[in-house]
Amino acid sequence: MFRARPPSWAALALVASLAVVPPAQAAAEPHTVTDFESDGVPQGVYAWGNDAPSTPTLTVQPAQDRPDAPAANRALKAVYAVGQWGGWSHDLPATQDWSPYEGFSFWVNGTGSGQKIFFEIKDGGAGAGASELFESAFTDDTAGWRQIRTPFSGFTRRADYQPGGAPTDGELDLTAMWGYSMRLPAASGTLLWDDVQVYGSAPPRPVRLSTGRPVYTVDEKGAVQVGVTVTTTGGAPLPADLTVEYATGTGTATPGEDYTPARGTLTFPAGTASGATRTFTVRTLADGQNEVAETIPLVLSGTGTRPPAEQPIIVINAHGLPYLDARRPVRQRVADLLARMTTEEKVGQMTQAERGALTKQSDIAAYALSSLLSGGGSTPAVNTPAGWADMIDAFQARALQTRLQIPLIYGVDAVHGHNNVVGATIFPHNVGMGATRDPELVRQEGRVTAREVRATGVPWDFAPCLCVSRDDRWGRAYESFGEDPALVSRMATIVDGLQDNGVLATAKHYAGDGGTAYGSSTTGDYTIDQGVTRTTRAELEAVHLAPFAEAVRRGVGSVMPSFSSVDFGDGPLKMHAHKELITDVLKGRLGFEGFVISDWQAIDQLPGDYASDVRTSVNAGLDMIMVPYAYPAFFTTLKGEVEAGRVPMARIDDAVSRILTQKFRLGLFEHPYADRSGIADVGSAAHRAVARTAAARSQVLLKNDGGLLPLRPGAKLYVAGSNADDIGNQTGGWTVTWQGSSGPITPGTTILEAIRARTPSVTYSADASAPLAGHDAGVVVVGEKPYAEGVGDVGRAGRTPALSAADRTAVDRVCAAMRCAVLVVSGRPLELGDLTGVEAVVASWLPGTEGAGVADPLFGAVAYTGRLPFTWFRTAAQVPVNVGDAVYDPLYPYGWGLRTDRARDRLKAARDTLARGDGPSRAAAAALTPALRERAWNADGSVRDTRAVLAAVATAASLLERSRTDTQAVDDAVVSVARDVAQTVGRRFDLQAAADHELASGRLREAVDLLARAAR
Repeated sequence: MFRARPPSWAALALVASLAVVPPAQAAAEPHTVTDFESDGVPQGVYAWGNDAPSTPTLTVQPAQDRPDAPAANRALKAVYAVGQWGGWSHDLPATQDWSPYEGFSFWVNGTGSGQKIFFEIKDGGAGAGASELFESAFTDDTAGWRQIRTPFSGFTRRADYQPGGAPTDGELDLTAMWGYSMRLPAASGTLLWDDVQVYGSAPPRPVRLSTGRPVYTVDEKGAVQVGVTVTTTGGAPLPADLTVEYATGTGTATPGEDYTPARGTLTFPAGTASGATRTFTVRTLADGQNEVAETIPLVLSGTGTRPPAEQPIIVINAHGLPYLDARRPVRQRVADLLARMTTEEKVGQMTQAERGALTKQSDIAAYALSSLLSGGGSTPAVNTPAGWADMIDAFQARALQTRLQIPLIYGVDAVHGHNNVVGATIFPHNVGMGATRDPELVRQEGRVTAREVRATGVPWDFAPCLCVSRDDRWGRAYESFGEDPALVSRMATIVDGLQDNGVLATAKHYAGDGGTAYGSSTTGDYTIDQGVTRTTRAELEAVHLAPFAEAVRRGVGSVMPSFSSVDFGDGPLKMHAHKELITDVLKGRLGFEGFVISDWQAIDQLPGDYASDVRTSVNAGLDMIMVPYAYPAFFTTLKGEVEAGRVPMARIDDAVSRILTQKFRLGLFEHPYADRSGIADVGSAAHRAVARTAAARSQVLLKNDGGLLPLRPGAKLYVAGSNADDIGNQTGGWTVTWQGSSGPITPGTTILEAIRARTPSVTYSADASAPLAGHDAGVVVVGEKPYAEGVGDVGRAGRTPALSAADRTAVDRVCAAMRCAVLVVSGRPLELGDLTGVEAVVASWLPGTEGAGVADPLFGAVAYTGRLPFTWFRTAAQVPVNVGDAVYDPLYPYGWGLRTDRARDRLKAARDTLARGDGPSRAAAAALTPALRERAWNADGSVRDTRAVLAAVATAASLLERSRTDTQAVDDAVVSVARDVAQTVGRRFDLQAAADHELASGRLREAVDLLARAAR
């Protein structure tokens, strides 16, 4: 999924030295938040944009011409040429209390351009990058200086974007302000800014009233105890007696028939602590009817008080209706519910909004929203498992406020574990899981992820990515299991791991996103992501559709189209508009019964106006639209298109039926809230053990001259490189935030920590500047820093596929001084340069939080068994290079991977397992037995009698193609013996790569024959 959003303001924040805001009694005098009297841009002030050209240039210059300015006045000059978004911010080093003041002001020297310019203030949260944003705007309709003064009452919560972790209460509290931002228009120009202040005296601030919950659900003949809490500004005790009046208001429930009306007062004496609560009770009645949910609003008031931002409400649950009967078949429940729905309710079921975009939480009910999501880095203010469950349960309560009580289905990108949540178990990215060649382990990853996701209240995962990445320059290459559709199809077992454990899986990105041509992207400065896949229908079918066909066969519940386009020779067509591939192929020929969810704001990339975008995408077969911000506009537009007949009601009913089917199958109607019994398992030792195994099996040993690896436990080691001790780098993108980040972003074990746990004598020097003498061996951990999607495209912002100069220097220094192993922590193959002086090289990929999994094979606790999921190019000039290419001369071929276990032991274990299987398996075991005689093997367990062993393996491979009891793991073990022989000889990389493709395709005999040819 794409996340086109402003950056994390906190990421660039600098320390500023600002005076503390004066106390309330001095509030009549304006307080200057920022002036620009220094020679340079003040600390904490910085520019930002969607790309480098859109990032304004900030300087400070003289500005004596500003009215009322001092003689030597200076101002901030912003020169801008914004493409998508850009502006500047001032992030404060500590919060300031602006509650004593009336409003926010600044001077601006405009040009009379007529452009609308938004500005926002940052309220509460853990920092400037996690504060709630409230905005206002002015129009640049004056050439020259003017002062903009906006009372705080004139700010509204920003609806199109909220940072991850920001508060969601919708209240501009003003007591803990982190600064402000100026958002420039998508245009070119120059503006000057000066003297940012808070001004005036705030009017008396009333006591805030709130209830324990915004929505109370109750059955007939039940009782609801409502808690009313009083909160003062600044948390001081009540200065005087306070009386709060409460009453039941007018809703859809009938007083006297459905409930007993309630009215009364609650008294809070002077001196009562802020946060104190009093309660009253509302009782419901039984009217003997089967009916939809009915509402009882609650009205709170009192002199000197402010009622809740959103009116609290009691909901009498729907009951007795067929769609609520879990004993009925899902098809019947869907038909009954659909027949009761209005057009508005159907349109709401096709709408998905980003959690941070909600103007107010009651919009969930007002628009009958089907789904909310957290984009990458969109987290609750308290980013813990319980914090997630609290947030999502609150959203779910709002959905149950609706008359039909259709529950929300909340979605996240849990692409390598529950990666948005700090402390969750983070697995290797798909590239590493592809290297394991272990579909069962991938299934276990899905199971662990599902349990952690569901424990936090999330029933829907935007994973797996079943893309077949054909160009290593793509910024999402690590989201692919590999370059071979046969391998990617094998790894579709993650669908089972997720869905068998109660989480809806999403096969993405349909179809061809891994085949986009370099230079074809039209999104910002991306070079390949969201570009055009130029292909034939037959090639698309064979390469890019194959994994989706496998996912459909496994019953995947949702599919997400790609941002990219497909060009069959008659011009590119965006996938979100591709009716042939979505409706005719996916839903028709492949028989997909789930629903199609758009990618992030993807329909906005279609040509035409917004109504055309909505109409085209829905008629093409999209069932739910990830808006994600403009949900009111989408709701209104789709409703209008339906009423005008441009989107048939039959298409709407099909979409809604598909969505409701999955909600019923997930059990959301019976269990809409988080099952918190699993919260303790999030990031548990048992789950991390699975991730550690995955990390260990993902390690691919590319080179091992002289048998340097495994290292001797207790060896005196020198460790260097940028990725040796960085949990953020080894987890990569899509970790806690969208793009990921370096540093200790989540609990885990770094590779250095894991090495130190294995051997007591370790010298660590990231840049290899520490003395090098006196060590048994060196380990240099190099590679990439985190990125995601198009931001990681090679060629964007100077990004290359080569090691950094610092990493190259570390390799050269260490490997010139001692025997060394180089571990490459990256999302794709990198250009490694001259490896002459390097004894061992390991592709460690992005191993996740469990660095001990990297150390396990490094020290021989487990064997190296991983194989390359991507061809490893010699130079960047070779890219793209893939298995099956007519010209194929890489550094290491697809499927390459040296092993450190004994081939004879491996073959014997496979023989013993096969002997317990069906007829063909037992025959294969018999064929292998003669080849296991001692004389056919060297003392180290490698093959001596190549002809005899390969002949036996070939016979066994033929028999296993007819077996029904063999496993892919056993098949891999049998064929691996032939691969060992071929890799020892080191010839015909094209045949070795082709053999791995044949093995993944289930053609074992052909794989062995190709490896035997490569060994000649």
